[in-house]
Amino acid sequence: MTSTSLPLSLAAGQSITLGISFTPNAASNFAATLSIGSDASDGTQTVALSGAGASASQLQINPTTEPFGSVNVGSSKPQVVTINNATSSSISISQITVAGTGFSLSGITTPVTLAASQTTTFTITFSPKASGNAAGSAMISSDAANPSITIPLSGMGVAPGALSANPTSLSFGNVNVGNTGSLSETIKNPGGSSVSVTQVGVTGTGFSVSGITTPVTLNGGQSATFTVSFAPPAAGSVNGTLTVTSTATNPVLTVPVSGTGVATTVGQLSVSPATLALGNVTVGSSGTASGAVSASGASVTVTAASTNNSVFTIGGFSLPHTIGAGQSAPFTITFSPAVSGSAAASLTFTSNAQPSTTTEALTGTGVAAATHSVSLSWNASTSSNISGYNVYRTAYTSSCGSFAKINSLLDTGTLYTDSSVKNATSYCYATTAVDTSNVESGYSNIVSNVQIPVQ
Repeated sequence: MTSTSLPLSLAAGQSITLGISFTPNAASNFAATLSIGSDASDGTQTVALSGAGASASQLQINPTTEPFGSVNVGSSKPQVVTINNATSSSISISQITVAGTGFSLSGITTPVTLAASQTTTFTITFSPKASGNAAGSAMISSDAANPSITIPLSGMGVAPGALSANPTSLSFGNVNVGNTGSLSETIKNPGGSSVSVTQVGVTGTGFSVSGITTPVTLNGGQSATFTVSFAPPAAGSVNGTLTVTSTATNPVLTVPVSGTGVATTVGQLSVSPATLALGNVTVGSSGTASGAVSASGASVTVTAASTNNSVFTIGGFSLPHTIGAGQSAPFTITFSPAVSGSAAASLTFTSNAQPSTTTEALTGTGVAAATHSVSLSWNASTSSNISGYNVYRTAYTSSCGSFAKINSLLDTGTLYTDSSVKNATSYCYATTAVDTSNVESGYSNIVSNVQIPVQ
């Protein structure tokens, strides 16, 4: 190996070219293995090396081996071999033969004489008749110093690419006019060589194809699945053909498709009551009321339900929701006013009924919440140098909890009004005295279970 310093790093997607030199020390065939070790997940990679050392009095062959790779059964692959007379005198080639199933020779007639430094070529062709590995050899006989030269031959016959369909026909049965039926179709290449699918199309009113983009290549054993849909625009039977065009041995694959459009009775959707009144609801809280939607004539599928005023929301109704003919489905409207005053909205249901939208009026009135406060008073401290008082509060359940100061500034009097109380809550209160040195006393007598009424 030449012109490469190790170790070296390759980023993702990066490549590097390695130089390999061959310096034979004898007139003979040589074989070796190049090993490349790395920290990749596949560890050590190996490359087979071969070459033939030729003396000045020998025939030189290029290439010294003929790997044909994969060739479709029924096809042929030719490769050229060059013979060079590297001597200073003529050489007579008496015979060239090829052995091995599927291999043949052409392009040269023996005996043939090569003058000094003259070259000639011939062709070896691999034409597999069946799938599987094939091996053979080409033998060159001459009066050179290397009178018998063998060229190893190898190749693999692979089944040509072909396409199959599963299922082999698509029947959609009855589909309501205005609706869409969908079926899956899979095409597969069971052959050994790749196939390029150039076009997928379907004929027949209402049929369509989705889920596949052409061109697409399917290697041996690969498959592709896509969707064929039937959306009948009118009642009646429809027949069509799904056609797959490719480079396979069967270049046009066809799949019959059929379906019947069925006329349906369009359902109607109604909502009750026509106006849903939520009444008076305190600002900051919520009130609820119930309604129902009913289907008649045929089943109806509701796909959307919404209001045009965010203070009204619908619940208890999952989407999409199918309601059978003659049946109804309940729902709940929640009214959550943010401000005082009257509020109105329109509740709209969207469905496959005729007409497609059904509405209900919503009304409600936001009522201002009642406010409460607690007025506190206490006796002045008898200690000297008192500069003011702090007020403490805690919630009361069965006893007083942990107190927290509620006045932001020192209270210089003996009165305080707590306006931040909550409805239906009980509290405990206590005060402390603070002197001019900012020393604070302990809690005063605690007033407990001060109840705030429910508004």
